[in-house]
Amino acid sequence: MMRIRGSVAIDLGTVNTLVWVAGRGLVLEEPSAIAIDTATGAVGAIGTAADVLAEKEPRDIRVIYPLRDGVIADLDATAEMLYGFLRKARVRGGPLRPRALVCVPSGATWVERRSVAAALGARRPRFNVQLIDEPVAAAAGAGFDLSAGSGGFVVDIGGGTTEVAAVAGWRVVRAQSLRMAGNTMDEAIVNAARSKLGLILSQRAARQLKTTLGLTGGSEGGAEVVGIDAARRTPRVERVPADLVAAALEPTVAAIARSVQEVLSDIPSGIAEDVVRGKVRLAGGGALLPGMASRIEAIAEIGVVVAEDPLRCVVRGAAVVLDSKAKNGVPGLPPG
Repeated sequence: MMRIRGSVAIDLGTVNTLVWVAGRGLVLEEPSAIAIDTATGAVGAIGTAADVLAEKEPRDIRVIYPLRDGVIADLDATAEMLYGFLRKARVRGGPLRPRALVCVPSGATWVERRSVAAALGARRPRFNVQLIDEPVAAAAGAGFDLSAGSGGFVVDIGGGTTEVAAVAGWRVVRAQSLRMAGNTMDEAIVNAARSKLGLILSQRAARQLKTTLGLTGGSEGGAEVVGIDAARRTPRVERVPADLVAAALEPTVAAIARSVQEVLSDIPSGIAEDVVRGKVRLAGGGALLPGMASRIEAIAEIGVVVAEDPLRCVVRGAAVVLDSKAKNGVPGLPPG
């Protein structure tokens, strides 16, 4: 059996980064954010501590979210953030280079994939970096037994990307990677609140409306938020109606639904039974959007289930893959 002690699985997400360490489990889950002191250029905070400063605009502090649409947009900031996270997770090097299995969108370009290895190779300890397509990790985390060569269908709705894919035997069979997901929904709610209500919302407030009301309107048919009055520029409490949120979400939800339909219509006949028996499995934060599962089910015309603990589904699946690779080798991944 290959030694995996010190190996890590990383879900490097647009909104959150999660780190799993062999033998210890999930050890870190924090926002993908870094705060820079503009006066000195030094790192002021990372993760949660940096995220709480965002939109508050403290002087001499710039908060950077270095990933966009699921891939690295700022390499230096990502490297600093990652090594800060790995220090917090107490991941250290040894005689052998530690292995890092990192999840990337299935539609990531070669350059975007190389940037992940560059970010983890910029500082010591330097990692032996291996990449895995997010749909494969999501499928493993959602309970599909990929080691047996069986297949399944997964819809992973994250912050920056939505991955719609049929997978089998640790490989992507058919997939679409949409660079629109939770963040796109949040921005749509912000824009709708400003244009319809004259209210400027923070991303955090928009996200709260999304998760509370979703497509169904919640139990109250609306929700109260605090924003800035666009005309007076003063704080204002407003009740946001459910139909405003549902209408703002509709373009993104419709695009995801179309992708599900298109990928399903293209799957090989040999995987059809696996997909029907295994049902469509939803992962990522978007899986928890009220009304999303029933919308996908109506489009797919087969059963849809939300994966257990969908927010951590991808990193759990990456951990399964890392363990399977250590024991048996995993086709489709580069050798360790």
